[in-house]
Amino acid sequence: MHVIETNTSLAKSDLYSLLNKQTAALIEGETDMIANLANVAALLWMSLEDINWSGFYLWKDGELVLGPFQGKPACVRIGLGSGVCGTAAKRLETVVVEDVEAFPGHIACDSASRSEIVIPMLKNGHLIGVLDVDSPMLSRFDEADKHGLERLVATLLAGTEVV
Repeated sequence: MHVIETNTSLAKSDLYSLLNKQTAALIEGETDMIANLANVAALLWMSLEDINWSGFYLWKDGELVLGPFQGKPACVRIGLGSGVCGTAAKRLETVVVEDVEAFPGHIACDSASRSEIVIPMLKNGHLIGVLDVDSPMLSRFDEADKHGLERLVATLLAGTEVV
């Protein structure tokens, strides 16, 4: 059992460094993908300020399918290129959206969401899913979030068996 403490007074770079270490500790010795994704979704949910959803969509049979998450019930299936998640999956790059209402084709699973960041999860060059984090605040995510979450995803995938 790992004790995870949050400290919201840290600078973003320090917060993400701590979250990366906590992710490594949470997944140490556990290779099951669903278990690890569930713990990381919960870690982000309890550690990041001003978010209303954190979770994963997994790439299955040509579409993104809802995986472990924290927050309100979500859209179950998202097509490649649809919404922010589908766009990040298609581009194979992180997408940061300051105002989801201005994003063409945004899928509104939670009407309270105003900004979003989606990080594609790639293992051996293959898309396995995306990490999606939403906020009820405009312009909540920036370059520090992008780099911190990309590093966290890399740590997560390094210690997880992909099925």
